[in-house]
Amino acid sequence: MRELLEDLVDAAAGRADYADARRVRSASERLAVRNGAVHVLEAEESDGIGVRVRVGGAWGFAAVREISRGAAETALERALAVTEAQPRSRGAPLAPEPAADGSWKSHVKIDPFAVPLEEKLYALTEAAEALRGERSVAVATAWFLAFRAEKAFASSEGAFCEQRLTECGGEVTAVAVDEAATQVRSYPASHGGSVAQAGFEHFAALRLADEAPRVGEEAAALLRAPPCPAGETTLILAGEQLGLQIHESVGHAVELDRVLGREASYAGTSYLSPDGAGSYRVGSPLMNITADATSRGGLGSFRWDDEGVEGQAVPIVREGVLHGFLTSRETAAEVGLGRSAGCMRADGFARQPIVRMTNVNLEPGDAGTLEDLVADTERGLLIDTNRSWSIDDRRLRFRFEGEAAWEIAGGRRVRLLRNPSYAGVTPEFWARLDDVCSKEDWRLASTLDCGKGEPGQRAHVSHGSAPARFRAVEAGVA
Repeated sequence: MRELLEDLVDAAAGRADYADARRVRSASERLAVRNGAVHVLEAEESDGIGVRVRVGGAWGFAAVREISRGAAETALERALAVTEAQPRSRGAPLAPEPAADGSWKSHVKIDPFAVPLEEKLYALTEAAEALRGERSVAVATAWFLAFRAEKAFASSEGAFCEQRLTECGGEVTAVAVDEAATQVRSYPASHGGSVAQAGFEHFAALRLADEAPRVGEEAAALLRAPPCPAGETTLILAGEQLGLQIHESVGHAVELDRVLGREASYAGTSYLSPDGAGSYRVGSPLMNITADATSRGGLGSFRWDDEGVEGQAVPIVREGVLHGFLTSRETAAEVGLGRSAGCMRADGFARQPIVRMTNVNLEPGDAGTLEDLVADTERGLLIDTNRSWSIDDRRLRFRFEGEAAWEIAGGRRVRLLRNPSYAGVTPEFWARLDDVCSKEDWRLASTLDCGKGEPGQRAHVSHGSAPARFRAVEAGVA
């Protein structure tokens, strides 16, 4: 494979300013048990080679499923033909990067694909049944998820590297129903649960069957819970909900291709501008955001991105001021940066790399644990699991809905509330950040369905955070 890819980019060198080739072999497994029966039993594999070339400022890309020299050469010719069909332009040079060299694999103790199917289904059946202790739980579902990608990359600049990424996790979900309403509770999160760059050991550590009775009880309790009151409140966000807030209002907003208007036709632009780095205030002095491709266990972690840039920790916001962007080699050079932030990722072999999030993390503060933060809050709400969200194309105005909220009074959680929501404007909302919990409560939350690009691509990313408190937030009933 090394010889094939290197010969391919060497053949392109005389006809293009730059070329790279990626062989990607992917596998996934999705299992679910619902109400005592197998609900999903799905395994997928894909394998192929993608070739990307640059002539002047024009990019061409093509991919083939066949792993052979003839098929790869056909992909190269098609990619070159794409560049020839575009208007001639000089384009900015690519930001420099040392040629990637070596191999790397994510840390795995137990290969999730090697664990017998019967063992995984037994664990899911046990977890799903444990959700049904409450009579009102009508639908009880437990999920197991595993993903693997094996990548080989070569470029006309002399790079060759290989890496293997393995991800695993799961969740349980209880749907409670009465004559008037339906309520849902999930653990450890909704929208795919908790998935980490790890092996089967991560799924086992979630202890889904042990947590399931509480999840079922909370789903049933939400049927009887009072609605979340509308009005201005103090809001504590934790877990998945804070991770999604970071994802939607910060992560997407600092993708430089979006900032430059390249995503306008599909997923919008950004309220930020390239010249805002170093001066534009996006939040309170307690807001420190880092895009870190080296976070252990993060779904946005890797040794090299999909154009051979080494993974790194990149400051995005420092003390509330915009500091940097998520970039490619091309966009970094375009705005005068000396190096790419290493954020180019592709959805398999058949899509070209685009600017994507790595692990966009809120750095911890010094407020202690979540319980310390609750004890320090006279009145407010706590939300940690998301139900739905919406945000405008500039990543500016948003509204989020949670599965449940806990009302805080006198520094204690006093009751469960149903249908919570909150809304805001991104820089105004982050300006109201007034405390962040300490490192001991810092966790990664996963997102499996981040969509971007035309044709569309999905990416897996993680967001690290400790629970955080925001003052004077507009909350209400969903």
